[in-house]
Amino acid sequence: MSAFAFKLYSLLMWLGQPLLRRKLARRGKREPGYLEAIEERFGRYTQPAETASELVWVHAVSLGETRTAAILLKALRAQHPGLRILLTHGTATGRAEGVALLQPGDVQVWQPWDSAGAVDRFFDHFKPRLGLLMETEIWPTLVSSAQVRGMPLVLVNGRLSEKSLQQALKMSPLSIPAYAALSAVYAQTDDDAQRFRQAGAVVAGVFGNLKFDAAADDAQQEKGKIWRRTLAQPVLMFASSREGEEELFLKEISAVAQSERAQVAIKTVADELQPDEIQEVQANLEGTGSRFKVLLVPRHPQRFNEVEALVRQHGLRVSRRSGWDDAAGGPAGDDAQQADVWLGDSLGEMALYFSMSDVALLGGSFAPLGGQNLIEAAACGCPVVMGPHTFNFTEAAELAVEEGAARRVIDMEQGVRTARKLMDKPEARAAAVAAGLAFADRNRGATAKTVNALESFLSGRPGS
Repeated sequence: MSAFAFKLYSLLMWLGQPLLRRKLARRGKREPGYLEAIEERFGRYTQPAETASELVWVHAVSLGETRTAAILLKALRAQHPGLRILLTHGTATGRAEGVALLQPGDVQVWQPWDSAGAVDRFFDHFKPRLGLLMETEIWPTLVSSAQVRGMPLVLVNGRLSEKSLQQALKMSPLSIPAYAALSAVYAQTDDDAQRFRQAGAVVAGVFGNLKFDAAADDAQQEKGKIWRRTLAQPVLMFASSREGEEELFLKEISAVAQSERAQVAIKTVADELQPDEIQEVQANLEGTGSRFKVLLVPRHPQRFNEVEALVRQHGLRVSRRSGWDDAAGGPAGDDAQQADVWLGDSLGEMALYFSMSDVALLGGSFAPLGGQNLIEAAACGCPVVMGPHTFNFTEAAELAVEEGAARRVIDMEQGVRTARKLMDKPEARAAAVAAGLAFADRNRGATAKTVNALESFLSGRPGS
């Protein structure tokens, strides 16, 4: 990479360390996990230094990448019992999720800040023999240092949106040499592969998305299906909602509630209205449909309390998953049944939530955030309605629409209306369920291809 650009970048990253400390302190007030082992981010560790190059480094920056890493690690350990993993993260939710992936001999630390000193201390301390970066994470100093040390660095389950590509090209003196220094990229789609090549990377395979190989929890699915059968009303879920989207959603839900109350009022006073007056009022209420329950599951756990307060601000009653008595039927209990909105305030229960829902709106797609993963919903037999912003999962989203597993809408108003129509039409919903299950099943297999491709690196024969 350009010597001048890299020196300037290195200087900025060194100068940025105090800013990082302040940022962590601020975030730690809301998420205490960010205050844990802060010195690890600067390459200072309490764990014993490694004396030999045994560890395979897996970097999973956040929650989604960590869950994807779990799929890959399970398969790698099956092929290589006793494999020791060095697991790094950038976010508190990713680190918390990663604890469950650790086995004796494994190590978990924060990703080092991308300054020369922190990165050198990271490599000197742990001496990894291979690095696997999950999906998107490319840092110039990390990549350069790995290359200098002769350590293979592979981008696994790689995805690169058009927006990210353009950002990389604007910083081409740094980004293109960084992508070119990767030992291999295993892309999710042909479009991703093309963009990686434009960014300078060597694409060694297009294997699909590892997320298709995730096995949804059978017990959760069964519980969710039982709960759905016992409920008197259909359930509309807003899955992995992001900041700003809940306000849009709750406005629509509040409007629906007002319309339904008006419907009741019409029936009550119908005898006092003339036929043409009744027809006019009903026309204004067209499409309000039948009553349903709302399940709202925020993407980030630190926002559970904030979202609950937002629900109450809209005059809606809320019941939290953490307060349900599963033995008494969970959401079928009296307290939950009296609520307007159910708040999914638990981690690791998405299979339960999808299985108890009739339709799911896809979080991150109703604001320009790129959308969240729709694969688990499809695998659990829950039809998806998504907004216009799905650039993080472009090909999966397009395929899901083409195959009938998902619906695309232009905004939240249309999204809620489309979801309600699906809930009111059992045949259409059944067709979407079948399409989703077929879509999820047809796209499995990326894990086996990835493990097979990594075998040469794990065996010390990267050229084979």
